[in-house]
Amino acid sequence: MIYLILGLAIFLGVHSVEIFSPKFRSAAVARMGEGAYKGVYSLLSIAGFVLLVWGYGVARQDPILVYAPPVWTRHLTSLLMLPVFPLLLAAYLPGRIKAAVKHPMLVSIKLWAFAHLLANGMLADLLLFGGFLIWAVADRISVKRRPVVRPVPGPPPMKYNDLIAVVGGLALYVIFALWLHVRWIGVSPMPPM
Repeated sequence: MIYLILGLAIFLGVHSVEIFSPKFRSAAVARMGEGAYKGVYSLLSIAGFVLLVWGYGVARQDPILVYAPPVWTRHLTSLLMLPVFPLLLAAYLPGRIKAAVKHPMLVSIKLWAFAHLLANGMLADLLLFGGFLIWAVADRISVKRRPVVRPVPGPPPMKYNDLIAVVGGLALYVIFALWLHVRWIGVSPMPPM
């Protein structure tokens, strides 16, 4: 469990710099340079991500039950996950979805985390998904209060970006639900009928 907690602390900590100190990034970039800052940021993010994935896998081998969700929550989780991938793609494909939602990646993370909390009741699940949900809520509040929000890199707004986000996102949902989730996570996300 310690590796999961450490990985979450590093990964979410690095991604929380602007939540707690909006001027830190600018000062660090001025001191180190853009490339060096991004390099350190990326290395810490990767290290935190690897630790949290590994720690989550280790923690799942010795599960601690906190609550036992009913089977119907797996159906609700599948439904809540439908917009997650389209929203994630919409964050990088400016269009009407991004304009309406404002921060589609944060909405995507909140939906993903909340949906998984509904269907999973182990302590490791609460730490992982609860940690991401709390972070996404805190980041959204922080973004509202920032005087300047850095734009997300991506292509310029185009006529078909929303269509690409929806069709591509739903295709990713199907691929992940039917094949990748069980291969990468070891659990089929498809609820029993």
